[in-house]
Amino acid sequence: MKHKSVITAVLGLGLMAAGLYAMKHLSGQGEWILALCSLCTALGCGFFGQGAGSLVTGGVMAGHPQEKKRLEIEQRDERNIAVSARAKSSAWDVMTFVFGALMVSFALMNVGLVPIAMLVAAYLFVECTAIYYRSRYEKEM
Repeated sequence: MKHKSVITAVLGLGLMAAGLYAMKHLSGQGEWILALCSLCTALGCGFFGQGAGSLVTGGVMAGHPQEKKRLEIEQRDERNIAVSARAKSSAWDVMTFVFGALMVSFALMNVGLVPIAMLVAAYLFVECTAIYYRSRYEKEM
């Protein structure tokens, strides 16, 4: 588990550095290049944050085995799982409308085509994922 976190953090730093370097040196090439560099930088930040967070959590929990055991039991508790699923469901409902409103407002503000296309692609990916899992779970139950 530790190796995976280290690899994720290093990959994140590499993506961040590559994205920032490319932004600086390829700034006049066009909107698509700048968007890809920004996306690379953002993914790098996310990967680095995830990996570094896992490393810090693992380091802190290594010194406190009782707290680690309590946390594992708490994470597997059925009530906590049900509360988490309900919170995700509510957040999903809100997110769907927020994404839609954001896309419409970006279109009305005449924001460039690249940010709107990226937002629409992300929105459609999330909605298609929801449809896939809904059909999969309906078949299971």
